[in-house]
Amino acid sequence: MTDCYTFHAGKLPLLVSIPHDGRKVSADIEPLMSVAGKSLPDTDWHVTRLYSFARDLGASIISANFSRYVIDLNRPADDAALYEGQLQTGLCPLRTFSGEDIYDSEVTIDLADRVARYWQPYHVKIATVLAAIREQHGYALLWDAHSIASRVPSLFDGELPVLNLGTWGGRSCDAQVAEAVLNVATISAYDVAFNQRFQGGYITRHYGRPDANVHAIQLELSQRAYMDEATGYFDKHRGSQLSDTIAAMLQTYTKTAAEKAAIMRR
Repeated sequence: MTDCYTFHAGKLPLLVSIPHDGRKVSADIEPLMSVAGKSLPDTDWHVTRLYSFARDLGASIISANFSRYVIDLNRPADDAALYEGQLQTGLCPLRTFSGEDIYDSEVTIDLADRVARYWQPYHVKIATVLAAIREQHGYALLWDAHSIASRVPSLFDGELPVLNLGTWGGRSCDAQVAEAVLNVATISAYDVAFNQRFQGGYITRHYGRPDANVHAIQLELSQRAYMDEATGYFDKHRGSQLSDTIAAMLQTYTKTAAEKAAIMRR
Protein backbone atom coordinates (compact mmCIF):
# COMPACT_ATOMS: atom_id res chain seq x y z
CA MET A 1 0.00 0.00 0.00
CA THR A 2 1.29 3.46 -0.90
CA ASP A 3 0.09 6.95 0.02
CA CYS A 4 1.62 8.43 -3.14
CA TYR A 5 -1.56 8.09 -5.15
CA THR A 6 -5.25 7.28 -5.02
CA PHE A 7 -6.53 4.62 -7.41
CA HIS A 8 -9.95 3.55 -8.60
CA ALA A 9 -10.34 0.45 -10.78
CA GLY A 10 -12.85 0.69 -13.61
CA LYS A 11 -14.16 -1.65 -16.29
CA LEU A 12 -13.36 0.26 -19.46
CA PRO A 13 -10.02 -0.10 -21.28
CA LEU A 14 -9.30 3.47 -20.15
CA LEU A 15 -7.01 4.86 -17.46
CA VAL A 16 -7.26 8.54 -16.50
CA SER A 17 -4.05 9.88 -14.92
CA ILE A 18 -4.12 13.07 -12.80
CA PRO A 19 -0.50 13.75 -11.81
CA HIS A 20 -0.57 17.41 -10.74
CA ASP A 21 -3.62 17.94 -8.49
CA GLY A 22 -1.85 16.58 -5.39
CA ARG A 23 -1.55 18.93 -2.41
CA LYS A 24 0.44 16.95 0.15
CA VAL A 25 4.02 17.89 1.05
CA SER A 26 6.06 15.49 3.18
CA ALA A 27 7.13 16.52 6.68
CA ASP A 28 10.82 16.61 5.80
CA ILE A 29 10.27 18.99 2.86
CA GLU A 30 7.63 21.46 4.03
CA PRO A 31 9.76 23.23 6.71
CA LEU A 32 12.29 24.13 4.00
CA MET A 33 9.74 25.78 1.74
CA SER A 34 9.05 29.48 1.28
CA VAL A 35 5.66 31.08 1.74
CA ALA A 36 5.24 31.10 -2.04
CA GLY A 37 6.21 27.45 -2.25
CA LYS A 38 3.80 26.37 0.47
CA SER A 39 0.90 28.01 -1.38
CA LEU A 40 1.46 25.52 -4.25
CA PRO A 41 0.45 28.02 -6.96
CA ASP A 42 1.19 25.69 -9.89
CA THR A 43 -1.21 22.97 -8.78
CA ASP A 44 -3.68 21.68 -11.39
CA TRP A 45 -6.51 22.95 -9.21
CA HIS A 46 -9.76 20.95 -9.06
CA VAL A 47 -8.86 18.57 -11.90
CA THR A 48 -9.76 15.54 -9.77
CA ARG A 49 -13.14 17.16 -9.13
CA LEU A 50 -13.67 17.88 -12.83
CA TYR A 51 -13.06 14.22 -13.64
CA SER A 52 -15.26 12.80 -10.87
CA PHE A 53 -17.72 11.71 -13.59
CA ALA A 54 -15.12 9.26 -14.95
CA ARG A 55 -15.94 6.69 -12.25
CA ASP A 56 -19.52 6.42 -13.47
CA LEU A 57 -18.22 6.30 -17.02
CA GLY A 58 -16.27 3.17 -16.08
CA ALA A 59 -12.71 4.47 -16.31
CA SER A 60 -9.86 3.57 -14.00
CA ILE A 61 -8.41 6.66 -12.33
CA ILE A 62 -5.04 7.31 -10.74
CA SER A 63 -4.45 10.66 -9.04
CA ALA A 64 -1.32 11.87 -7.26
CA ASN A 65 -1.56 12.79 -3.59
CA PHE A 66 1.69 14.76 -3.37
CA SER A 67 2.41 18.15 -4.90
CA ARG A 68 4.41 18.52 -8.09
CA TYR A 69 6.85 20.52 -5.94
CA VAL A 70 7.76 17.28 -4.15
CA ILE A 71 8.26 15.62 -7.51
CA ASP A 72 6.83 16.19 -10.97
CA LEU A 73 5.37 12.89 -12.12
CA ASN A 74 5.11 14.14 -15.70
CA ARG A 75 8.87 14.48 -16.08
CA PRO A 76 11.36 11.68 -16.78
CA ALA A 77 13.20 10.24 -13.79
CA ASP A 78 16.53 11.42 -15.22
CA ASP A 79 15.15 15.00 -15.50
CA ALA A 80 15.86 15.16 -19.24
CA ALA A 81 14.35 18.14 -21.08
CA LEU A 82 10.99 17.58 -22.77
CA TYR A 83 10.64 20.82 -24.73
CA GLU A 84 13.84 21.99 -26.34
CA GLY A 85 14.43 25.73 -26.27
CA GLN A 86 11.73 26.37 -23.66
CA LEU A 87 11.75 26.85 -19.91
CA GLN A 88 12.17 23.50 -18.16
CA THR A 89 10.24 23.30 -14.90
CA GLY A 90 12.17 20.25 -13.73
CA LEU A 91 11.65 16.98 -11.91
CA CYS A 92 12.01 18.66 -8.50
CA PRO A 93 11.46 22.34 -9.26
CA LEU A 94 13.18 25.11 -7.35
CA ARG A 95 11.03 27.97 -8.63
CA THR A 96 7.36 28.51 -9.35
CA PHE A 97 6.16 29.22 -12.89
CA SER A 98 6.23 32.91 -11.99
CA GLY A 99 9.86 32.69 -10.89
CA GLU A 100 9.49 32.75 -7.10
CA ASP A 101 11.75 30.55 -4.98
CA ILE A 102 10.02 27.41 -3.69
CA TYR A 103 12.56 27.09 -0.85
CA ASP A 104 13.68 29.70 1.68
CA SER A 105 17.35 28.95 1.13
CA GLU A 106 19.55 26.81 -1.07
CA VAL A 107 18.70 23.14 -0.68
CA THR A 108 20.31 19.92 -1.82
CA ILE A 109 17.66 17.61 -3.24
CA ASP A 110 18.28 13.87 -3.27
CA LEU A 111 16.68 13.13 -6.64
CA ALA A 112 17.18 9.37 -6.35
CA ASP A 113 15.38 9.32 -3.01
CA ARG A 114 12.42 11.34 -4.25
CA VAL A 115 12.15 9.21 -7.38
CA ALA A 116 12.10 6.05 -5.29
CA ARG A 117 9.60 7.41 -2.74
CA TYR A 118 7.15 9.33 -4.92
CA TRP A 119 7.78 8.90 -8.66
CA GLN A 120 8.35 5.17 -8.96
CA PRO A 121 5.14 3.98 -7.23
CA TYR A 122 2.94 6.12 -9.48
CA HIS A 123 4.59 4.92 -12.66
CA VAL A 124 4.71 1.29 -11.62
CA LYS A 125 0.95 1.50 -11.07
CA ILE A 126 0.34 3.09 -14.47
CA ALA A 127 2.43 0.44 -16.22
CA THR A 128 0.75 -2.38 -14.31
CA VAL A 129 -2.78 -1.13 -15.00
CA LEU A 130 -2.14 -0.51 -18.69
CA ALA A 131 -0.61 -3.96 -19.08
CA ALA A 132 -3.63 -5.56 -17.39
CA ILE A 133 -6.06 -3.56 -19.54
CA ARG A 134 -4.26 -4.54 -22.74
CA GLU A 135 -4.20 -8.18 -21.64
CA GLN A 136 -7.94 -8.11 -21.06
CA HIS A 137 -9.09 -5.99 -24.01
CA GLY A 138 -6.28 -6.28 -26.53
CA TYR A 139 -5.55 -2.56 -26.32
CA ALA A 140 -5.34 0.17 -23.66
CA LEU A 141 -6.14 3.88 -23.52
CA LEU A 142 -4.44 6.48 -21.34
CA TRP A 143 -5.77 10.01 -20.80
CA ASP A 144 -3.42 12.36 -18.96
CA ALA A 145 -5.42 15.13 -17.29
CA HIS A 146 -3.98 18.58 -16.53
CA SER A 147 -4.85 22.24 -16.08
CA ILE A 148 -2.89 25.47 -15.90
CA ALA A 149 -3.43 29.19 -15.45
CA SER A 150 -4.65 30.93 -18.58
CA ARG A 151 -1.61 33.19 -18.69
CA VAL A 152 1.88 31.99 -17.76
CA PRO A 153 4.36 34.29 -19.54
CA SER A 154 7.33 32.08 -18.66
CA LEU A 155 5.78 29.15 -20.51
CA PHE A 156 3.72 30.59 -23.37
CA ASP A 157 2.65 33.86 -24.96
CA GLY A 158 -0.78 35.38 -24.48
CA GLU A 159 -3.83 33.49 -23.28
CA LEU A 160 -3.96 29.73 -23.61
CA PRO A 161 -6.92 28.10 -25.41
CA VAL A 162 -9.27 26.20 -23.09
CA LEU A 163 -8.77 22.73 -24.58
CA ASN A 164 -5.18 21.79 -25.43
CA LEU A 165 -4.94 18.25 -26.77
CA GLY A 166 -1.59 16.58 -27.33
CA THR A 167 -0.42 13.30 -28.85
CA TRP A 168 3.29 14.09 -29.03
CA GLY A 169 2.99 15.18 -32.63
CA GLY A 170 0.99 12.07 -33.52
CA ARG A 171 3.35 9.56 -31.97
CA SER A 172 1.41 8.59 -28.83
CA CYS A 173 -2.02 7.85 -30.30
CA ASP A 174 -3.49 6.44 -33.51
CA ALA A 175 -4.30 9.32 -35.86
CA GLN A 176 -7.89 8.21 -36.52
CA VAL A 177 -8.63 7.90 -32.80
CA ALA A 178 -7.05 11.27 -32.02
CA GLU A 179 -8.94 12.95 -34.86
CA ALA A 180 -12.27 11.68 -33.53
CA VAL A 181 -11.50 13.17 -30.10
CA LEU A 182 -10.36 16.43 -31.69
CA ASN A 183 -13.61 16.66 -33.65
CA VAL A 184 -15.61 16.53 -30.41
CA ALA A 185 -13.46 19.27 -28.93
CA THR A 186 -13.77 21.42 -32.05
CA ILE A 187 -17.58 21.48 -32.00
CA SER A 188 -17.67 22.32 -28.27
CA ALA A 189 -18.13 25.79 -26.79
CA TYR A 190 -14.37 26.11 -26.20
CA ASP A 191 -11.37 27.18 -28.20
CA VAL A 192 -9.00 24.34 -29.05
CA ALA A 193 -5.33 23.70 -29.79
CA PHE A 194 -3.92 20.40 -31.00
CA ASN A 195 -0.26 19.41 -30.68
CA GLN A 196 0.85 22.97 -30.12
CA ARG A 197 2.46 24.24 -26.88
CA PHE A 198 1.28 21.23 -24.84
CA GLN A 199 1.89 18.11 -26.90
CA GLY A 200 2.15 15.80 -23.91
CA GLY A 201 4.72 15.36 -21.18
CA TYR A 202 6.58 12.28 -20.06
CA ILE A 203 3.47 10.25 -19.26
CA THR A 204 1.94 10.68 -22.71
CA ARG A 205 5.25 10.16 -24.49
CA HIS A 206 6.42 7.18 -22.47
CA TYR A 207 3.24 5.12 -22.35
CA GLY A 208 1.66 5.99 -25.70
CA ARG A 209 2.69 3.19 -28.06
CA PRO A 210 0.11 2.86 -30.84
CA ASP A 211 2.14 0.11 -32.51
CA ALA A 212 1.75 -1.88 -29.27
CA ASN A 213 -1.96 -1.04 -28.98
CA VAL A 214 -1.50 1.48 -26.17
CA HIS A 215 -2.77 4.96 -27.00
CA ALA A 216 -2.20 8.12 -24.95
CA ILE A 217 -3.65 11.63 -25.14
CA GLN A 218 -2.93 14.61 -22.89
CA LEU A 219 -5.55 17.29 -22.21
CA GLU A 220 -4.29 20.56 -20.73
CA LEU A 221 -7.17 22.78 -19.60
CA SER A 222 -7.07 26.53 -19.19
CA GLN A 223 -8.29 27.18 -15.65
CA ARG A 224 -10.39 30.20 -16.57
CA ALA A 225 -12.96 27.76 -18.01
CA TYR A 226 -14.01 26.42 -14.60
CA MET A 227 -12.62 28.57 -11.77
CA ASP A 228 -11.77 32.06 -10.63
CA GLU A 229 -8.02 32.10 -11.14
CA ALA A 230 -7.49 34.94 -8.67
CA THR A 231 -9.28 33.31 -5.74
CA GLY A 232 -9.18 29.60 -6.63
CA TYR A 233 -12.98 29.42 -6.41
CA PHE A 234 -14.47 26.49 -8.34
CA ASP A 235 -17.46 27.54 -10.43
CA LYS A 236 -19.92 24.63 -10.24
CA HIS A 237 -21.91 25.66 -13.30
CA ARG A 238 -18.94 26.22 -15.57
CA GLY A 239 -17.21 23.17 -14.12
CA SER A 240 -20.22 21.00 -14.93
CA GLN A 241 -20.33 22.27 -18.51
CA LEU A 242 -16.62 21.57 -18.96
CA SER A 243 -16.95 18.10 -17.44
CA ASP A 244 -19.70 17.32 -19.94
CA THR A 245 -17.37 18.23 -22.80
CA ILE A 246 -14.53 16.14 -21.38
CA ALA A 247 -16.93 13.22 -20.90
CA ALA A 248 -17.97 13.46 -24.54
CA MET A 249 -14.30 13.37 -25.59
CA LEU A 250 -13.59 10.33 -23.39
CA GLN A 251 -16.65 8.49 -24.70
CA THR A 252 -15.53 9.14 -28.27
CA TYR A 253 -11.99 8.07 -27.36
CA THR A 254 -13.17 4.70 -26.05
CA LYS A 255 -15.75 4.17 -28.79
CA THR A 256 -13.41 4.95 -31.69
CA ALA A 257 -10.58 2.88 -30.24
CA ALA A 258 -12.94 -0.06 -29.71
CA GLU A 259 -14.19 0.17 -33.30
CA LYS A 260 -10.65 0.29 -34.63
CA ALA A 261 -9.59 -2.66 -32.48
CA ALA A 262 -12.56 -4.68 -33.76
CA ILE A 263 -11.55 -3.99 -37.36
CA MET A 264 -7.98 -5.03 -36.63
CA ARG A 265 -9.18 -8.37 -35.23
CA ARG A 266 -11.11 -9.28 -38.38
